[in-house]
Amino acid sequence: MADIVSYHAHVYYDPSTTRTAAELVRARIGERFVVRLGRWHDELVGPHLRSMFQVAFAPELFATLVPWLMLNRLGLSVLVHPNTGAPRADHMTHSLWLGEALPLNADALEISSDPAEDVVVPNTAPRT
Repeated sequence: MADIVSYHAHVYYDPSTTRTAAELVRARIGERFVVRLGRWHDELVGPHLRSMFQVAFAPELFATLVPWLMLNRLGLSVLVHPNTGAPRADHMTHSLWLGEALPLNADALEISSDPAEDVVVPNTAPRT
């Protein structure tokens, strides 16, 4: 477990039909959890073959954020993966899906990276 620097949750949506649901999920995450909410990606980016936004979070949040996503993802597909310095394995082998598992472009993923790049700097301030 010491190899896991952080986690990412990629929340997928369709810009024309489910963006409103994604906006609601994103807002609720920001209200409840100290995370780093990434940019909206209506255009495809990296290995992701659907529009998405990313939620980066510390390992300590896994036990609360992931179950919350299980119950509150509003029907959206969510990919959750660790960040260990092995992006391809993290996305393709060590990941879990909430909802429909979607295809990814493994060729867009590096074999290894610097794990220090995945340390989470939160940008949310949940209500207490």
